[in-house]
Amino acid sequence: MTERPTNDDVWLVIPVYNEGEVIRDVLVDASKTFPNIVCVDDGSSDDSVAQIRSAAADVARTQTGSIHLVRHPVNLGQGAAIQTGVEYARARRDAQYFVTFDADGQHRVDDVVAMIDRLRTEPVDIIVGTRFADGRSESVPLLRRIVLRTVVFLSPRTRRLGLSDAHNGLRAFNKTVADQLDLLMAGMSHASEFVALIDHHHWRVAEQPVTILYTDYSRAKGQSLINGVNIVADGLLHGRMRR
Repeated sequence: MTERPTNDDVWLVIPVYNEGEVIRDVLVDASKTFPNIVCVDDGSSDDSVAQIRSAAADVARTQTGSIHLVRHPVNLGQGAAIQTGVEYARARRDAQYFVTFDADGQHRVDDVVAMIDRLRTEPVDIIVGTRFADGRSESVPLLRRIVLRTVVFLSPRTRRLGLSDAHNGLRAFNKTVADQLDLLMAGMSHASEFVALIDHHHWRVAEQPVTILYTDYSRAKGQSLINGVNIVADGLLHGRMRR
């Protein structure tokens, strides 16, 4: 029987902003499967940093992995935090695969395992999670579903690339993508920029059906429809600037 990879060549990049209530449990759980994690604290004002350090100490003590902490002195936005985390991870000697993973407990480790398995075996550079496959969209809150569908409808590039949920924060990609990644949009509009970079660099892209865990905690952090439209508008403007 072939043994499963140890995932020593995988790095989880977790942007963190005021997630002290849940981040410790997220890290301890993820480290059981993915031993290399970098958290980028994006100027949190709560106890997120203390919780990250506590999780790192526990993980080090049990020898299940290594949790690294990088800090922004002020809040710069999720896009900036992801870029910082990827730059940190891609400098590690054995890093070959990278995952953007949310700090609020919405993402499942099992979905990441499936995405990494595909990166190892299929001719693809980046895999984006989608909530709109296998009937999974029914679990997405109605307003969120409207926002996400509107974003795709207003983005011809997203549709052309065959993406149905481009603003899904769960992404896995190889070193080719990591080395070329240069996010300039610091806030939530980085998701549109990811799509523009996929198109610009001709990265081979695929989607992976994933399950997002909508808890009371995560639901309280949802986006409005107008914010979704603004994200697309920013992304279209940025796409023109890149060209």
